[in-house]
Amino acid sequence: MEDSTATATSSSSTHYFSIFTNYPLISAVTSFTIAQFIKLFTSWYRERRWDLKQLIGSGGMPSSHSATVTALAVAIGLQEGFGGSHFAIALILASVVMYDATGVRLHAGRQAEVLNQIVYELPAEHPLAESRPLRELLGHTPPQS
Repeated sequence: MEDSTATATSSSSTHYFSIFTNYPLISAVTSFTIAQFIKLFTSWYRERRWDLKQLIGSGGMPSSHSATVTALAVAIGLQEGFGGSHFAIALILASVVMYDATGVRLHAGRQAEVLNQIVYELPAEHPLAESRPLRELLGHTPPQS
C-alpha cells in the first residue's frame, strides 16, 4: 500500500515540474519578456529617459501581446504540427488578439486622447476638471512620419 502512495506522490510532483519543459509556454513567456524589455529601450530612445513602467505596461510597440500569441502559435505548430487542431486554435487566438490591438484598442486610445483634451479645457470649478486622465496608449501605434 505504501509503495503505491509513494509512486503516486512521486509522479504528481513530476507532473507539477513538467510546466518547466512546456515548450509553447516557455516560448510565449520568453517572447513577452523580450518585447517588454525592448519597449523599455525604445522608450528611452524616444524620450531620453528611463521609464520602468514600460516593463509592465501594455500598449505601444513592440507589442508584447502579439509577440506572446505569435510565439505560442509557432511553438504549438512546431511541436504538434501545423495541420493540427491545437495550432488552428492558437492561430485564431493570435489573429483575434492582433486585430483587437490594431483596431479596437487603437481607436479607444484615440477617443481617450480627445476626452482628455475636453476635460483639460473645462473650467477649474467643473466637477470633472480634476479627474485623472484616461490612458491613451492602449493598442498598437502606427509609425509616426
